[in-house]
Amino acid sequence: MLKSKNNIKGFYSAAKHLGDYLPEKDRYLSKNEKPKYRFNIIGAGNIGNEHIKVTMMEGRGVVNGIYDTSEKSAAHTKEMFHKNYPGYELTVYTTLDEACNDPEADGLIICTPNFTHMDILKDAMKSGKHILLEKPMATTVSDAYMMKEWAESYESVLQIGLQYRYKAIYVEAIHEALQRRSIGDLKTISILEHRIPFLDKVDQWNKFSNYSGGTFIEKCCHYFDLFNLFAQSKPVKVYSTGGAAVNFTDFEYEGNQSDIIDHAFVNIVYENGVRANFNLCMFSPMFYEELILCGDEGRLKASESEQFNSLHAKRNHLEVMRVDGAPSKVMTPGYSSIIEESGHGGSSYYEQVHFINSIEGTEEQQVTVEEGFWSIVVGSAAEESLKTGKAVNIEEHLAHNNIKQVY
Repeated sequence: MLKSKNNIKGFYSAAKHLGDYLPEKDRYLSKNEKPKYRFNIIGAGNIGNEHIKVTMMEGRGVVNGIYDTSEKSAAHTKEMFHKNYPGYELTVYTTLDEACNDPEADGLIICTPNFTHMDILKDAMKSGKHILLEKPMATTVSDAYMMKEWAESYESVLQIGLQYRYKAIYVEAIHEALQRRSIGDLKTISILEHRIPFLDKVDQWNKFSNYSGGTFIEKCCHYFDLFNLFAQSKPVKVYSTGGAAVNFTDFEYEGNQSDIIDHAFVNIVYENGVRANFNLCMFSPMFYEELILCGDEGRLKASESEQFNSLHAKRNHLEVMRVDGAPSKVMTPGYSSIIEESGHGGSSYYEQVHFINSIEGTEEQQVTVEEGFWSIVVGSAAEESLKTGKAVNIEEHLAHNNIKQVY
């Protein structure tokens, strides 16, 4: 984590005009220090705007420029930037090559649609710059494996945007389960996500598996990454069921029928015997996530809730119940409201913190391309199981995609 002064600087950056009356010589916590790094945002849609916000808020970097094939998205983002960050210049590039190779930029943050990631990353890596690539890293397991091979010889930071690891409830769950080992040896993992349908996107690419990779890859890669992290092992078998019951069942776009699922159950068996279960419903009138870890010395439950009605509930909840007289506890972990409101409950902000920490060499890179690859492996196997109705053996699934010797 950053030192306290830098965290407070993030607060000052987010709280507009706070301390504006002060002359520069009287600023300490709110001192306008020159950012060390300049980043170009590739893809100026919703998540691109979120990355702009957390980059400017974090303080050690500044957004140098943007590139998007949609003129409307680029114009909207340019207007937003100048409104919220007066005094800063923003370059709007007309080509991807210009955005990737501008010597003014130290790093690239890629926020384009899933199906474009591989081609854009290939060009971006030629620049040698630090790269943050949004999830999912690819739409197929074979593409993800190729990108993993590229990354092995890449000398700069190449981080995958699986930012759910940095949500407050999961940061605490990782600390309790993997660092403190509060519940002993982990045996089972359960994750539930109930949420509203996919939002609109330019060209509605997220409604079609060919462009998104399918719901298991597009959305659930976050949770498959968490499964892999908590299991501390490689998956060996995946079985899934699911379908489209409510969302987009009659949706067509330019003559094509949507083919994504809106509910599912996924079971995963790991090499070390850990078993995992995932429960997805995307026609629920809320955002609700729940994680349950069971070990031989206790049980951990963590949840995050955002409701769209007058019923008020605490956003975050975490409980650790332990056996043999060990102390149990219940808590409501969270970040400051300003940081939580910056996007994804504050996880995008801390993803940016870790990205810059990795650039500065103060910590190991997070999240690696290797870890991003394994989140795609589980998602790809779940998609395959859904199509065939059979459990998928991971080793066979990888071999079928011409991938060998990854264990």
